[in-house]
Amino acid sequence: MTNDVALDAVRLFVALLGGAVAVALLARRFAVPYSVGLVLVGLALTRATGGLDLEITPGLVLAVLLPGLIFEAALRTEFEDLRPSFLGVLLLAVPGVAIGAWLVAVVLSATTSLSFAAAFLVGAMVAATDPAAVIATFARVSSPRRLTTFVEAESLLNDGTGVVLFTIGLASLTGGASPGEGILTFAAVVIASVALGIAAGVLATRVMAMTDEHLVELTISVVLAYGSYLLADWFHLSGIIATVLAGATLGSYGRTHGLSREALTRIDDVWEFIAYLLTALIFLLLGAAISLDAVAAAIVPIAWAIVAVLVGRALVVYLLLGGASGFVATLSRRSAAARTLRPVPLAWLHILFWAGLRGAVAVALALSLPADTPDRDLLQGITFGVVLFTLLVQGSTAGVLIQRLGVRRLAEPSAAAEQPSSLV
Repeated sequence: MTNDVALDAVRLFVALLGGAVAVALLARRFAVPYSVGLVLVGLALTRATGGLDLEITPGLVLAVLLPGLIFEAALRTEFEDLRPSFLGVLLLAVPGVAIGAWLVAVVLSATTSLSFAAAFLVGAMVAATDPAAVIATFARVSSPRRLTTFVEAESLLNDGTGVVLFTIGLASLTGGASPGEGILTFAAVVIASVALGIAAGVLATRVMAMTDEHLVELTISVVLAYGSYLLADWFHLSGIIATVLAGATLGSYGRTHGLSREALTRIDDVWEFIAYLLTALIFLLLGAAISLDAVAAAIVPIAWAIVAVLVGRALVVYLLLGGASGFVATLSRRSAAARTLRPVPLAWLHILFWAGLRGAVAVALALSLPADTPDRDLLQGITFGVVLFTLLVQGSTAGVLIQRLGVRRLAEPSAAAEQPSSLV
């Protein structure tokens, strides 16, 4: 890299951060979700300048920006906080993503010229939720902590599930892998990625406990965030799942095994700042990466894909999660031993349905499609269109829905009541 190129990169980085600050101030003034404003600015810059002087590659998003962002979110999610909601998160993050991808494949293969394999690839790219904009909205309207934790945990886990499904779908489209092989591969990759992430988190915690130098501890946390992703990718596993488990393990195991409260506070503070920068860059670049020409050329398939995405999300939230919640409610009425179980409030199901945003992971996967992929431009256009709809329409109206449903008036359980199990 020449000096001029390096200087241009620094200038662009500073300009992007300056733009992010301006967007943050304007978004607060006009009550627009921060990430939605960033996407709009990215789109506007691309149209006005003919494209930013930056190659937005899948590696930039998946290996540079995303690991730090998901590590910070996982770091703040303690196992004890997630334990009561783990069943509901698991339902949406694994079978929920698979059902959503399958439904998109069925609809697109029936209404467009795409083969089922190609349509499933689109489904895999848009199946995982990325509700960063809604999380910010939750904080602004003081939504219940348990609901916010659930949405964050779901997005962290199902991003990894979606990437694994994408890998399997791409192999099926280009190499003819059988469904049985795909299912076995999916299970093996998820289990191995979880094990790798937990092992890395435990190891990093033990090493941190050997020192009280806060700069060394912070450096170890950075190595853990990116090292777990890169190591999983080296073994052809899910870097996202590994990083999520590594962060959650450090955040939970580290609090009880050797790390002081001061050390954890310093790590949390620094990673909160890192996540803020990464969020700004991801959504600005997201807007810059989306091709409006590709969206315009695929407007009809996009409409069908949006219908499939919304119907799939409704089936997963209301039938899968809501059905399990109804079973819990019935069981608690009939059995004294099951009365510690709590069903999901209907208003929360509405929020979970509308919080199904798609974002950076979907765009990065679309950009990573090999050049010789059949119907590559159409697949990318459909994915970009779904992402724009969920971010601009659902992301902009989620706050209004939260207020209309009055989720703030659904009182949180007392501290003593936080122990019983629930789906959310």
